[in-house]
Amino acid sequence: MRALRKIIEVVAISSSTVLITGESGTGKEIVARTLHNQSNRSNGNFVPINCAAIPKELLESELFGHKKGSFTGAITDKMGRFELAHGGSIFLDEIGDMSLDIQVKLLRVLQEKTVDPVGGVRSIPVDVRVIAATHRDLEEEINAGRFREDLYYRLNVIPLNTQALRERACDVPMLLDHFAKLHAAASQDRITFSQDFVQALQAYAWPGNVRELSNLIDRFSTLFAGQCLEFQSLPATLLPRGLVALQSIQLVGEDLRPGLAVNTQSTEIEAAVGTLGSRVNDLEKITMLSQALPILPPEGLSLKHRLAEIERDLIAQALSRTNGNISQTARILNLQRTTLIEKIQKFGLRPT
Repeated sequence: MRALRKIIEVVAISSSTVLITGESGTGKEIVARTLHNQSNRSNGNFVPINCAAIPKELLESELFGHKKGSFTGAITDKMGRFELAHGGSIFLDEIGDMSLDIQVKLLRVLQEKTVDPVGGVRSIPVDVRVIAATHRDLEEEINAGRFREDLYYRLNVIPLNTQALRERACDVPMLLDHFAKLHAAASQDRITFSQDFVQALQAYAWPGNVRELSNLIDRFSTLFAGQCLEFQSLPATLLPRGLVALQSIQLVGEDLRPGLAVNTQSTEIEAAVGTLGSRVNDLEKITMLSQALPILPPEGLSLKHRLAEIERDLIAQALSRTNGNISQTARILNLQRTTLIEKIQKFGLRPT
């Protein structure tokens, strides 16, 4: 990450096109914004657009604009994102999901430095630094016929890669400290973590990367504000599946080390639990299987009843945390106050 920051400092001052690759949640947009903020274009607009989130029928209009009457619903002229980014930077996120017909038009924009609004009769010059990003392997997409090779070479002038969190487990303690401060409520102390919990978080594979870690710390900061969190004391229902498996491994005294749970697919988790069979008794096996792992008991279960148990447990924890304050409990559970009261009555809970 230090090397990436140094590269950004060097690259930022140029206007060369940058292609950022990396898994989802690794901070590709943060890199793009940093490139813009450290560039000579920082006084201009930074205009992001998620190419995967906009239907391909509308993406051309979003990128290049349109003229009034050019299609049904075009009641006024609209400026596209490239024009909005004139003098600044445009961030084309998830460009690997862009359709081939739009790729052709984007290629022309990169070559000619002009845009053609939908329904327009003249080209509009634009001075824009293009930063693109994708979680896909574009060379594989080219081989599969889903991405244009000529566009790839136009975009891949300066390649940058954001590293997966599982590949830099040593950064986890610093990220925990950062997000604990970020997500702490204004009137409450931040959460802290026991050493065994930090080790577990370093051993976890983080399929959602830094974004997943941030969301998890946000959850804990809401439910356990100001507390020191012990790994074994946390309910399995609040943990990702991979951490539940690590919880079981740690329970029988196995040392956790960074990268231990690289793959957290259900089959691998079940296999990991299975390897403990010679070391734990049947009761411990049943306990592990009940901790939200994706394994059904032979006789099946009532999903409705299981979900109700989880809901009741979370409401009870929230009531305990707020000392029975209904309004505060409703806020941290993101429920309407009346809905919370109905659920308290339904589960026979006491607000005090």
